[in-house]
Amino acid sequence: MILPLALAVVVLAAVLASWAALWAVRDRPVVLNQLWGAAVVEGALLVQLVVAVVMSARGPGPAEHGTFWGYAAAGLLILPLAGAWAFAERTRWSSVVLLVAAVTVAFMQWRMLQTWGIS
Repeated sequence: MILPLALAVVVLAAVLASWAALWAVRDRPVVLNQLWGAAVVEGALLVQLVVAVVMSARGPGPAEHGTFWGYAAAGLLILPLAGAWAFAERTRWSSVVLLVAAVTVAFMQWRMLQTWGIS
C-alpha cells in the first residue's frame, strides 16, 4: 500500500462523513451529490486495490493476508450498499447510514495500513 493514497482515501471518507453528519443534524435525507461523493471514495478504493494487488505481486505484501484482503473486499461493498440504502430511505436516517458507512471505510483504511505494516 502507498501511504499517501491510503491517507487520501481516509480524508475523502472523512469529508463524506462530515457532509452526511451535517445533513443528519439538519434532518435532511441524502442528496444525489453525496452519492456522487461516495462514488469518488469508491473510485479511490478501487485504485488502491489495484495498487495493493500489484505491490503484493511484486513484494512481500501485507503481514496479515487474510485480514488485509478481507478489509479490502468489505471496503468495496460498504459504500455501494450504504448508497443503495440511502437512496431507498428518504429520511434523515439515510444521512446517518451514509455517515456510518464513510466512518467505517475510514477506519478500515487505517486498519489496512496496520496490517500492511506501515502504521
